[in-house]
Amino acid sequence: MDVIVAYDISDTDTPASAARLRRVADICSAYGERAQLSVFECRLTPESHAQLIGELYDAIDLSADCIIIYKVNGNLHDSRMVIGIDRPHRLGDTWIV
Repeated sequence: MDVIVAYDISDTDTPASAARLRRVADICSAYGERAQLSVFECRLTPESHAQLIGELYDAIDLSADCIIIYKVNGNLHDSRMVIGIDRPHRLGDTWIV
C-alpha cells in the first residue's frame, strides 16, 4: 500500500523536541522517501505499515506532537501532481550505489 506520512513535532528549540524530530525523520526515512521537509511517501506491506505506526507512537510525545498518515488508493504516483521542481527519483525505483 502507498501512504503519505506528514508530521509536526512541537517546539523543536528544545533538545528533547529536536531529538524527537530527528527520530521521526529517521523512522520515516527507513520506510520511504522524503517528499518535503516533514512529508514522506512510503510503499508498505500491511506488516511494515503496522510496524511504522508502532515506531512512530513510541517516538513522539502524544500530548504535543502530531503525525498524520494518509493511505493512497492505488499507486501514489498516479495520484501525484508536482508544481515546480520534482525529485529526481520515484518511489519504488531501484537505486544502485
